Formats: sequence, C-alpha cells, structure tokens
Amino acid sequence: MKILETLKENQKLGKKSIAVLVDPDKVADAAALQHLINLASENCVDYFFVGGSLVTTTNLSEIVKQIKENVNLPVILFPGNSIQIEPSADGILFLSLISGRNPELLIGQHVVAAPIVRNTRLEVLPTGYMLISSGRTTSVAYISNTTPIPDDKYSLAACTAMAGEMLGLQLMYLDAGSGAEKEISARMISAVRKAIHTPLVVGGGINTAQKALTALEAGADMIVIGNALEKDPNLLIEIADKVYEWNQSVGAGKD
Repeated sequence: MKILETLKENQKLGKKSIAVLVDPDKVADAAALQHLINLASENCVDYFFVGGSLVTTTNLSEIVKQIKENVNLPVILFPGNSIQIEPSADGILFLSLISGRNPELLIGQHVVAAPIVRNTRLEVLPTGYMLISSGRTTSVAYISNTTPIPDDKYSLAACTAMAGEMLGLQLMYLDAGSGAEKEISARMISAVRKAIHTPLVVGGGINTAQKALTALEAGADMIVIGNALEKDPNLLIEIADKVYEWNQSVGAGKD
C-alpha cells in the first residue's frame, strides 16, 4: 500500500503515527544516526522524514541510505527547497507553504522540482504546509521569508487548511518550526482538524510525552519529533509508548 493510502486508512481507523525528523545539518556522525535508527526500530516509529530549512551539508543521500539499510520504514523527504531531492527515498512531501504569501514556496520551487521528481520513483505527497507562530522566529520562518499564522488565529488557520484541501492537497502539516519555544496548542490543532478531511500532521515543540498525547487527542494523525531527540533520544521511547497505547485501545474498540 502506498504511503498516502496508508495514512488515509489509518485516519479512518483512528490510528496514530510517529515520524522521526532527521535534519542533515544536525547529524553529528553515522554513530549518532545509527543510535536514532535503532531507537526508532525498537519503538514502533512509522516513518523517517529527512530534510531541513537550509541543509548546508552534502550527506542527504548517505543518511537515506543508512536508514534504509537498517530499517524497513518509509523514508520521506521533507525538503526546504528544490535541490533537496534524493531519488533513493520512498516519498517526498511536496510542500506548498499555504500559510505564507511567498510565491516561490507556494509554486515557484515546485515548477523547478517537478520534472526532476517525475523522473524518480518517489511517491509524491501533495502537502499543505502551515507555519504556526511559536513565540520566536524559527529557521523555517526566516528562510521562507513568511510570517507564521498567529497562534491565536484559529479560524484563519482552519480556513487556510480548508482552502488547501479544496485546491487538492492531500495532507495538512501544521508546524511550529524546528526548536520551537512552544508546541502548537490543542485548540489550534482541533480547529484545523474540524475544518478538513485529510490526514493532519503536527510537528515542532513536541518535547514531552504529554505534549505528544495532547496533540493526538486534539486531532493530529501523525506527530513529528525532531529537535527534541537531539537533546534526549530516549524521549522517543516515552512518546512511542503513548502512541502504542492509543493504537492498542483503538484496535480493542474495533473488536
């Protein structure tokens, strides 16, 4: 089953997913990445996202290769621009930054990337990418030259996601940004969840198991953990336990 089909099927069943985000700029060495891969393998992680806002290193292909050689999990590119394309990955989040008004990130970069992506076997995941303010300027807000949606403008976020879905985008991704001071609120997640039918991905600022659970309860179908794991890789164990318990309870309810 394709990645998008799986996400939609899990959404119908009420099952939740975890993605681990690997920023090539923040991978200290192969040993550190291997530790993270091992943790992911042991703790019911569903996906690896690989990419970042800037990416100044040339190790993208090596990172994808190391992950794929060690675990049988889909590796999905999370590109900050059109040069972050690695054909050996399984899929690519084709991100349209619908929270901003920078034409380069709404469609410009996509025009450049489209013929390259078409000539790969990457599964294209058309994604409405929405930055939500987290209290300070994050790398992605600065690099993208866009203003995030204020964290108390729930209707604005909901209508933005609704418009993205009407344009045909298949996933919505709410992001507070790497290293965000605070996570996206349950009220914001819930407002967007009620406005759309697509699977909803939430990331940024999720640095405790309780924050992860709160996001899931509010309506996130997938949570993305990245920056927090650089400080404490074992946090993944606690978060994975919460997701496992959730999915077990859903499964039991269906029996």
